[in-house]
Amino acid sequence: MARAENKATAGPATRLVAQIARLMRLRKGLTQTEVGVRMGFSAAAVSAMETCAQPASDEMLVAMEHAIGDEIGIFLAARDFVRLDKYPEQFKSYALLEQEAVGLRLYAALVVHGLFQTKAYARALIGGGFPPLADERVDELVEARMTRNSLLDREPVALIEVILEESVLRRKIGSEEVMRDQLLHLAECAKRRNVTLQVLPLGCGLLGEYAGGHGELDLIETPEHDHLVYLEPQEESLLISDPAKVSTYAQRYAKIRSQALDPRESLGLIERLAGDRE
Repeated sequence: MARAENKATAGPATRLVAQIARLMRLRKGLTQTEVGVRMGFSAAAVSAMETCAQPASDEMLVAMEHAIGDEIGIFLAARDFVRLDKYPEQFKSYALLEQEAVGLRLYAALVVHGLFQTKAYARALIGGGFPPLADERVDELVEARMTRNSLLDREPVALIEVILEESVLRRKIGSEEVMRDQLLHLAECAKRRNVTLQVLPLGCGLLGEYAGGHGELDLIETPEHDHLVYLEPQEESLLISDPAKVSTYAQRYAKIRSQALDPRESLGLIERLAGDRE
């Protein structure tokens, strides 16, 4: 459902798309109902998009391109930027870097990394967070999170390493069924040629060595081969470019990786936890 408060808080890409859509509709002499018929959406949905009460979804932007965009590509090109408007404020500085990265090294200590979440897992996680969010905002955030996984199939390919704490795999989010599907999804992701998935076992600190105690981190390699670090503690964000600091984080990540199970062992553990292997 559209929300009135969105009109005041809509981001610049959402506002620009709404204005362009309205101008192109009027240029063609079409009503909102007529455009909706062409797009397969209701007149109310078209109105909500034009007034910024509800940002356009990817599906709507594709439909608008065919209905009123004259196949110029403007609405298709707008998708990345409209998605960015939907992300939480603290994530926006990282979202485009993630999508353009040639390499990612990720360490997730609390929940499954957002790139690898299923829709049901993401919905349970976002909908069960605090402070509580309106259902419409949950839908919006889930949709935005799901668009991130297009990176897994992007050309040119991105090489992705991800290390998950074993506790992440054992923490039940949503329901037993949601968690099993999430584990099976991780197993499928682990079999991709551009993904290396490892698990940091619960007992890795028994010998006095545990490198993951400082929390989660994302290491990014940009298309220009710059190296950055992204941290997001308690919904705050920190993007680090200082080479000395980035080097320290990279060394810490390497130590975490050295303490993790190898990819084959990690896949076996995930499949056992999913009940897919004895």
